[in-house]
Amino acid sequence: MDIAATLTQIERLSIDDRIQIVQAIWDSIASDPFDITKEQKAELSRRLVDHLENPSAVVPWEMVKAQALSRRK
Repeated sequence: MDIAATLTQIERLSIDDRIQIVQAIWDSIASDPFDITKEQKAELSRRLVDHLENPSAVVPWEMVKAQALSRRK
């Protein structure tokens, strides 16, 4: 696979299409089992505890996406 050629093709797509590709890639990665380190497990645990203690301290995806798109213009 020619990664550089693939990236060139991807760069020609709209932002929405590129975001869909990123989401599809992430979903394919997340569906494959993989080992994580002790440090990664500890960080995930820390983040989960933080979320459970502060459930309202989040930014909705729609807001993140809108902010990212506004910076591109």
